[in-house]
Amino acid sequence: MGTYAVTGAASGIGAATAERLRRDGHHVIGVDRNDSDVTADLSSAAGRSAAVSGVLERAAGRLDGAVLAAGLGPGKGRERMVTEVNVLGVTDLLDSWRPALAAAGDAKVVVLGSNSATTTPLVPRGAVHALLDGDVDVAVRRIRRRMGVTGPVAYAASKIAVTHWCRQRAVADDWAGVGIRLNVIAPGPVMTPFLRSQLDSPNGAQVRAFPLPARRYGTPEQIAEWIAMMLSPAADSLVGSVIVVDGGTDALIRTRDWPRPLPIRSVPRFLWTMYRASKDGRVAAY
Repeated sequence: MGTYAVTGAASGIGAATAERLRRDGHHVIGVDRNDSDVTADLSSAAGRSAAVSGVLERAAGRLDGAVLAAGLGPGKGRERMVTEVNVLGVTDLLDSWRPALAAAGDAKVVVLGSNSATTTPLVPRGAVHALLDGDVDVAVRRIRRRMGVTGPVAYAASKIAVTHWCRQRAVADDWAGVGIRLNVIAPGPVMTPFLRSQLDSPNGAQVRAFPLPARRYGTPEQIAEWIAMMLSPAADSLVGSVIVVDGGTDALIRTRDWPRPLPIRSVPRFLWTMYRASKDGRVAAY
């Protein structure tokens, strides 16, 4: 049995995942603002530092995996908090936990993304780039230019940025090369306390109008089952993947966007990548 860190473990998808892993006999180190093994507020640098040290102390320097499920949904006026928790609450922790994950030799990491990354319009690219650079101030300024839709835009920008970060790290020598499998799961609407509060709010009708071909919301337990698979030996070849589990919304809105042929302008980069991979030894070993 393994040792796993789960952020956002006190409720929603994080709680369902922690329970799923414990049922399988794993040791779970939960991280949340309240009612968890490690109490930490990921919206602050001090809180993220506490989460890092608290988990490493309890894991004794070795983690078989991690699930980064802590996150904040869209909310007017809290663009900074959303971006800090949803991006830095993943990247700061994983950068610091990487040596402990590498020590396991075959660790698996799942980060909670969102189908909002591909179904939300008006997200400024500059904000995403700033978040990837760790510059929250610039990102928030650019997001706030989207008057009237800053909440959804901040949320989508945070999920785009963290997904890009994961895909970039996932294929690197100090991640995939040392046995860490880093992937993203992108749910659609899941019946968590946050979604229930949205449905019960004055804007509930607008939330219900969001297109959902499956005509039913997901549940935390369903997403936990997907995560359990992504942490299992069945996912040994899953590297930098984004698994969309959203009831069909992404496919409805972007029917022809995937798969898309590699553009001609990308051929030089493709050839250079192939050359570097062969030089660096990143080829199949039989």
